[in-house]
Amino acid sequence: MNSYIPKVAKIIDLIKHTEKEWTFRVECDTKNVLPGKFFEISMPKYGESPISVSGYGEDYIDFTIRNVGKVTSEIFKYEVGDSLLIRGPYGNGFNLEEELGKVALVSGGIGTAPMLEVAKKLREKKSDIKMELYAGFRDDIYLIDEIKEYVDDAFVSTN
Repeated sequence: MNSYIPKVAKIIDLIKHTEKEWTFRVECDTKNVLPGKFFEISMPKYGESPISVSGYGEDYIDFTIRNVGKVTSEIFKYEVGDSLLIRGPYGNGFNLEEELGKVALVSGGIGTAPMLEVAKKLREKKSDIKMELYAGFRDDIYLIDEIKEYVDDAFVSTN
């Protein structure tokens, strides 16, 4: 399959974390998806936005999106049952096969969303690994409770 040709991805779930941050779960083939990869979400007449994978299963991908511009404000008009156009995955992702003794996950704002899947997959592969999260937020704090299920310690700061 050509990763430069958009494919239709039906929205099967929508989680509203805050007024501005939502997770869109879409039906999708997850071959070649890894934590740290991203997709381009296309909105005809508005453009595209690169959005990181914040979770995935056998037949779905989660995108946690912040509503901050033309493209994302259009995405936020969509509901369960609607479809997005996505291209990807792009990027290298994180190598979770390396021998690691301790991991520090560092993120800020919407960049915290991909850390959920990194923490989840690392914990599944290496149950004895020591993992800490350091996250900073300007406004609302979200996804921290979910990430805390997988990390040993979480340090969170806000403005």
